[in-house]
Amino acid sequence: QVQLVESGGGLVQAGGSLRLSCAASGRTFSNGNMGWFRQAPGKEREFVTAIPWSGSMTYYSGSVKGRFTISRDVAKNTIYLQMNSLKPEDTAVYYCAARIGPVRQNRWDYTYWGQGTQVTVSS
Repeated sequence: QVQLVESGGGLVQAGGSLRLSCAASGRTFSNGNMGWFRQAPGKEREFVTAIPWSGSMTYYSGSVKGRFTISRDVAKNTIYLQMNSLKPEDTAVYYCAARIGPVRQNRWDYTYWGQGTQVTVSS
């Protein structure tokens, strides 16, 4: 019912910037929430940030706060992740995710997932 497609990943040098996009198609919900997760090789998929469709509050993990910014364009059913001051430890596959209901920060609370986009930060 809901499809998510990420784009914008690539290779960037440490200290550089990158912007990811996630376009959603299908049914949308006023009480829905969308966010970003990431997964490095051999590690658990972890929460990065989330934003509700209708609210103003945003949530960030401590490792990205101050460097990453999540934003949305409701009319386009799209969210963005602006990543600045990138570090090698930010290297991971980044996944867009969505759920119906309040913001949650655990991967098992999200119903819809994109295929992921690779972000590689060189040292």
